[in-house]
Amino acid sequence: MTGQVFHPGHHELHGITVVIETHGPRTYVGRFDSEDQQGLHLLDAGVHEATAGAPSRDDYLSRSAKFGVRAEHKHLIVPAHEVAKITRLGELAQ
Repeated sequence: MTGQVFHPGHHELHGITVVIETHGPRTYVGRFDSEDQQGLHLLDAGVHEATAGAPSRDDYLSRSAKFGVRAEHKHLIVPAHEVAKITRLGELAQ
C-alpha cells in the first residue's frame, strides 16, 4: 500500500474499490469503508462464489474491473478472520 489516505482520518483503503480474497470459496469486490471488531465493511459489494458452473474468479474480477462491480449488497461485512488477501481492483486491471 502507498500510505496515501483518500480521506484523512479514515483507513488508507477508505473509498477504494478492493478485492477481498478469503480462505474459502468466496471473493468479495466492493468499495472499502472501514474496519472494526466486526470485520471489514464494504459498500456496493459483489460476491463471487467458486462453484461448479460459475464463471472463474479471474473472469469475474476481469469483468468487474472492465465494466464495474455488480453491487449485490449495499453494505457487507467480511469477518476479519476470513480475509486472506486484500488487493486494489485497479491493480488487477493493469
